[in-house]
Amino acid sequence: THFVSSMGTTGTIMGVSKYLKEQNEAVQIVGCQPTDGSQIPGIRKWPAAYLPKIFDRKRVDRTIEVDEKDARIMTKRLAREEAIFSGLSSGGAVHTAIELSKELDAGIIVVIICDRGDRYLSSDIFD
Repeated sequence: THFVSSMGTTGTIMGVSKYLKEQNEAVQIVGCQPTDGSQIPGIRKWPAAYLPKIFDRKRVDRTIEVDEKDARIMTKRLAREEAIFSGLSSGGAVHTAIELSKELDAGIIVVIICDRGDRYLSSDIFD
């Protein structure tokens, strides 16, 4: 019923939304963007003048903002509790999916784990 994706280059959300909407127009496409001041590698809030050319706003039903702190917490939880070694953009997307789930009475939410954790070993994320 719902697809959640981080929005960086917007390639994933554009390609997946095109396919899913062709299969079932009722599927809700939800983009994840950082809150103002948050620095989450792989997730961006593009000013209109700099949006990637492939981005089509009509293919995204809604965007939800995620705070860097919440993305960090979820990234650590994914590693510790689920053995999913991912990066901050994945933590942000999963956090967004969980927040979305709190609004729903029923449904299926699919979220992409879009990066890997080894890129963050030199950072403080996995202290």
